[in-house]
Amino acid sequence: MKYTVQINAFEALDKIPNYWTNDDYRQLLALFDFPDAQGIKDDNLLEMLQMAITDFEPSDAASVVLQHKLSDHLAEGQMDQLSHDMLLDKISEEYPNISLHYDLYNINQLLHKAFNGLFPSTKATLLHFTIFGNEDGRDFSKADVLRLLQHGLSPANLIVRMFDEQLSADVDFPDAESIIWEMRNEGDVYTVLTSEYWLGRDDVVRGEFGGEV
Repeated sequence: MKYTVQINAFEALDKIPNYWTNDDYRQLLALFDFPDAQGIKDDNLLEMLQMAITDFEPSDAASVVLQHKLSDHLAEGQMDQLSHDMLLDKISEEYPNISLHYDLYNINQLLHKAFNGLFPSTKATLLHFTIFGNEDGRDFSKADVLRLLQHGLSPANLIVRMFDEQLSADVDFPDAESIIWEMRNEGDVYTVLTSEYWLGRDDVVRGEFGGEV
């Protein structure tokens, strides 16, 4: 089927709202040895956590946050290595397992702000667009959306270069689930959240374009 995509807006974000919960903050405060974390008002949790984080050495603080979020996915040695690598490189963009990029982005940005920029900053992208021509009411998957969006992206875009076969043919595209972190729609109007690593402002070279799924 052929569809038309219209790009409505592009936003660059340095923080994703609602990723961290108040429960996360309280658990982390306890891990950082902050007394009476349960008694802190919700509005003060992040400020108190940032203070508690900076009482630790940066790599030690990174290790605590990594343990909290990723201990089910990574071994102790992997997290220890990441806690040092995060100070030097944009690990949320460079880590080989892209299914962890979303969590690593949020961990990195929490540490980046707590340590006043000591950890390299990374960006997320929020892309708003409309899909026209969906008279059959197709429920677009993340892979479908990437196959449509490719027609408005620069040939130099990383998704286009790395996943040419998956974008161009009817084959499995499991990495689409990790490239697009969140996707929601209201009717034909879609919002996609991803990393600037995958989709930066300069990657979108057409405001309106056609494509097939």
